[in-house]
Amino acid sequence: MRSRKNEDESRPLHIVLGNEACDLDSMVSALALAFYLAKTTEAEEVFVPVLNINRSELPLRGDNVFFLQKINIPESLLIFRDEIDLHALHQAGQLTLILVDHHVLPKGDAALEEAVAEVLDHRPIEQRHCPPCHVSVELVGSCATLVTERILQGAPEILDRQTAALLHGTIILDCVNMDLKVGKATAKDSKYVEKLEALFPDLPRRNDIFDSLQKAKFDISGLTTEQMLRKDQKTISRQGTKVAISAIYMDLEAFLQRSGLIADLHAFCQAHNCDVLVTMTIFFNTHNEPVRQLAIFCPHAALRMTICGVLEHSHSPSLKLTPAPSAHPHLQAYLQGNTQVSRKKLLPLLQEALSAYFDSIKIPSGQPETEGVCRELADKELDRAGNSLVPGLSQDEEEPPLPPTPMNSLVDECPLDQGLPKLSAEVIFEKCSQISQSQSTAASLSKK
Repeated sequence: MRSRKNEDESRPLHIVLGNEACDLDSMVSALALAFYLAKTTEAEEVFVPVLNINRSELPLRGDNVFFLQKINIPESLLIFRDEIDLHALHQAGQLTLILVDHHVLPKGDAALEEAVAEVLDHRPIEQRHCPPCHVSVELVGSCATLVTERILQGAPEILDRQTAALLHGTIILDCVNMDLKVGKATAKDSKYVEKLEALFPDLPRRNDIFDSLQKAKFDISGLTTEQMLRKDQKTISRQGTKVAISAIYMDLEAFLQRSGLIADLHAFCQAHNCDVLVTMTIFFNTHNEPVRQLAIFCPHAALRMTICGVLEHSHSPSLKLTPAPSAHPHLQAYLQGNTQVSRKKLLPLLQEALSAYFDSIKIPSGQPETEGVCRELADKELDRAGNSLVPGLSQDEEEPPLPPTPMNSLVDECPLDQGLPKLSAEVIFEKCSQISQSQSTAASLSKK
């Protein structure tokens, strides 16, 4: 007679997987679609939502953490990418993938493509890279809108207030509070927000939920220096010299006064194999105007002086830098007079600085190796598509992209494949049971 454990470990798992950015839309779409499929599938199939980041990365997504707490979903019940080995499951013939909020796997997951059974996405489709399965793509403001449509058309009776609140808040955040002037919300987004509000009249007011989620999204008050730097980071490298560029949403003076900052900067560079760390701080003054400041940290004097020289003397674009006080010889700080120069526009200048540095020491620079180049291409497309949502900020700064939101086939690598799974099939089935019980409890409480 087979044990329950052996039965669990031989049963297939249907993994509902969001994208590598694991923004709010991706997370909620995975959770809600897995909930719907689990409730509407007659056979004893198991649908598991997996957040496509390491568990340690969740604190960097303030809006996700805030919303999970607000909706009473314990983080301990969630399953993260570093806790389950999808490749091992696939090799054992136990994996079926359902992709939400993206439709192309990164190169590191290319072997899993044959396990993809369905795609639900709201991005323009990449024909050359799309998996050969059922693909449902519609250009709406939020993937959560398509999940809401699936639930309300397929089995509206299963929708509880907890799931409705998750979907409602996510659509509103993604569609910038349904603001027609911004133009992100489509007619379908508006339709399903209204349907959710009609079914659950006690859902939070749109302005309230948008403001709270937007505030949580940019809140860095609870983060360590390392987390702040990693939250919104890009890197470039040339000839083995690596430069990290982080955007931080606070005043540079306050950042420089953080306790143990220099030790933290050294530790960050060592942990991430960086030779240079460039920090661009961004905040709004009393007139609601953006203020940008720069800090260049580099223990190597010649390299630091070359980078500072290129940035100070740049004319296309001109940053209009004014040196600011710095108490540490390895760190040069600046006030940036030209606030139109975003981090995206700073990257080519840093590449130029690396070239100048290698030219000065007579080493051929070769072609730059840039991590996130595809993200830059995506940013250009976004810039062409429309104006910035917030005056003075570029599109990539309004929605901090660390890890970068994957733009379908533009994703080049997946940093999430780390060793053996920490969760056995038995533990995963137990977590699914706990999630189901949690939803049932929340549903019963909402009816009282």
